[in-house]
Amino acid sequence: MGTATTWADGQLLLIFQNTNFGGLGDATGLRGSTTVGSIYLSLHSADPGAGGNQSTNEISYTGYARLAVARTNVQWSESSGVVTNLLELDFGLCTVGSANVTHVGIGTDPSGSGKLMFSGAVSTPRSISAGVEPRFSASALTVTIT
Repeated sequence: MGTATTWADGQLLLIFQNTNFGGLGDATGLRGSTTVGSIYLSLHSADPGAGGNQSTNEISYTGYARLAVARTNVQWSESSGVVTNLLELDFGLCTVGSANVTHVGIGTDPSGSGKLMFSGAVSTPRSISAGVEPRFSASALTVTIT
């Protein structure tokens, strides 16, 4: 069975925009958090895989940290089961070290093993070295539930 668009919309809106997902369970459905909160983007040197966590194949360089992105409709748009970033997403400037980025992840924690919710290959692998600030332009990241 495939996923119905209304089900995908509800899940994505709850995760990315902290929007209540009504009509599931009791009358209130699945509730958003009491505060907006953030999800955390991570960069990876290889596919973290379906069984991986946020630190699986995560890159490392001086200046790198996971990127906190607010769960709001200012940061993310959602339509027909697809979420897209609305704003440019800038990771920390590499001051020392290097890394090869092949995948991006979206998870629950600012550091450590955290739950990896989504991951996927970047359209063009990126070499990071001193002076480079990894960046995703607006509309460069999309998440789909199928």
